Amino acid sequence: MSLPTHHPGDALLMDYASGSLGEGPALVVASHAALCPGCRCAVAEMEAVGGALLESIEPDPLSPGCLDRLLARLDEDGPEPPPPVRRPPAPQRRAAADGPLLPEPLRSYIGGCPDALRWRPMLPGIRVAEIPLTVGSARLIRIAGGTGVPQHSHDGVELAMVLQGGFSDAFGHYLRGDVAVGDDTIDHRPLADPEGCLCLSVTMGTLRLTGPVGRFLNPFLRL
Repeated sequence: MSLPTHHPGDALLMDYASGSLGEGPALVVASHAALCPGCRCAVAEMEAVGGALLESIEPDPLSPGCLDRLLARLDEDGPEPPPPVRRPPAPQRRAAADGPLLPEPLRSYIGGCPDALRWRPMLPGIRVAEIPLTVGSARLIRIAGGTGVPQHSHDGVELAMVLQGGFSDAFGHYLRGDVAVGDDTIDHRPLADPEGCLCLSVTMGTLRLTGPVGRFLNPFLRL
């Protein structure tokens, strides 16, 4: 099995290593790193550097009475704190070619079989299944062989990782483990390979159809 050739990029890897990446994007990065030894090594090195920097920082002394004020605030009644955001676990080693379709940590989110999810049609030849997250949303997208996603751009950032099959657009050919990063500078029309494509997708913002017909469909589509 070939290794991924399209990666999330250093900025996303650094945000993931520092723990500042949101749950959805972190799920994509961790799942990609499980299939990409290079990115997995980069994340480990970034975490090691970050840990060393934290250890080198001298702690600031607490002001007098700080502990008493903190304990008093804890005793006060207040709104319930929000649930902690689930952070995908660190990526494990790449699965073998005959291993499970879904890499960790994605498999822990939805189980080992995408067919057990609730799928809904989005467009002809395209179905989606939502993945519950603590904060935000993610979904699997299944595209039939030879089906093209309508021409679109992004109001925000989209991360799409190929889990099975592949797709092509004007920027390259994406296969298992590859991550396509889309933003408002990209206007493309992904086309699934003949065998179809299964992707993990996280969108921070909305997709905006840009083709001649798509502009009229934007108000009616759940993308």
